[in-house]
Amino acid sequence: MHVHVASSEGEAKSWLEPEIVLASNYRYTPKQINAMSRIIQEHHHEFVQAWRFHFGD
Repeated sequence: MHVHVASSEGEAKSWLEPEIVLASNYRYTPKQINAMSRIIQEHHHEFVQAWRFHFGD
């Protein structure tokens, strides 16, 4: 289970389970990655629910 973040500035992928881990990063700065990580942690439950709703368990 993972989430992608993409914009004109770059692209990143983070695993959501078994723990939140940055899987790949293309062109985002460490500051941007830290901000994304905080958002993913804050909304982890929502991302997991949305994933399961969309893809199933």
